[in-house]
Amino acid sequence: MFRLWGKIWKDNHLLKDTVFEEDSTDTRTHKIFRGLEEICYEFDLGKPIWLDKTISEFKRHDKARFSQDNFIEEIPFDYLEIQIIEED
Repeated sequence: MFRLWGKIWKDNHLLKDTVFEEDSTDTRTHKIFRGLEEICYEFDLGKPIWLDKTISEFKRHDKARFSQDNFIEEIPFDYLEIQIIEED
């Protein structure tokens, strides 16, 4: 089972969270991208852009933060955070 936790933060307060779960044999990268897409759909957000800083943070910690720099449209929160909480 692969699980990706998506959280929206503003002023150090958790506003919303959701967990994406998938039990497929797809690659880890595909699961992450599909999970991020589902999380953004649930939160009614456009998909964020993966900047070099975001990629390196995710590789080191299995966690990434998407701030205003990662989004094209204006966001009403400080950042969207994704974190892998379970991996096959």
